[in-house]
Amino acid sequence: MTTSPPKGPKKPFRPFSKPGKPFKGRGGRVLREPAPEFATGTVLLYGWHTVSEALRNKDRRIRLLLATENGAKRLDEEGIAHEATIVPVRDIDRRLAATPDAVHQGLFAEADALDPPHLDTMPAEGVLLLLDQITDPHNVGAIVRSAAAFGVKAIVTTNRHSPEATGVLAKSASGGLEHVPFVTVQNLSRAMTELKDRGFQVIGLDSEGEADLDAVKLREPVALVLGAEGKGLRQLTRDTCDTLARIDMPGVIKSLNVSNAAALALYAVTTRLGLRR
Repeated sequence: MTTSPPKGPKKPFRPFSKPGKPFKGRGGRVLREPAPEFATGTVLLYGWHTVSEALRNKDRRIRLLLATENGAKRLDEEGIAHEATIVPVRDIDRRLAATPDAVHQGLFAEADALDPPHLDTMPAEGVLLLLDQITDPHNVGAIVRSAAAFGVKAIVTTNRHSPEATGVLAKSASGGLEHVPFVTVQNLSRAMTELKDRGFQVIGLDSEGEADLDAVKLREPVALVLGAEGKGLRQLTRDTCDTLARIDMPGVIKSLNVSNAAALALYAVTTRLGLRR
């Protein structure tokens, strides 16, 4: 009787060949490697305005730049220096797998975070924005975009209860992160007191403020304080403000999204202080 030779150990099934490459598994099913993990402190940037402004910023260190052919071509047409690795769209999609509906427009970068300045190094001039536990990255990003548009000197946030300046926030800021520095502090009310000692007029925006913002007598420099959606300003924050001001509106709806309120307040304040000339 003839016997078959003993079979060797069964080779393990390896679903992925090379990082970032699709691989056909059993049954012809296409498998993809999971989205990579990123080093702590790495800032993720994607989208045309976000990445192109970062490339223009001499203080921003880019560690990795991926671009589709169209993305790289657009950078070249705009005269923006870069050392992009040309990849298919799916490679950038894979990098952003954890961010649903991310619109990258053919550009993705990993970069070092910008060095935050200290509060005591900020010049006592113009307008600052202080964020009291605003945690939604879309809202903070939109605020950053408005801050860049109105020439805000810096945005002050706490180390805790604030989103990181990366990913969704960076995309919502549309390049504003490269123009408005973030100052992080341990205690917001203490930072407000320090600003008051340096001559800042500290105005808290509150729907129940005692005066309309247009009626508040302004003097430069100004620090505008914004509270979180729903909760508004915390009590200690309210108590530390020089003035609590509201934004009166003629329509039926009397409340605004915090990022919209920030844009309106910045328009009103910079106009009255003559900072938009």
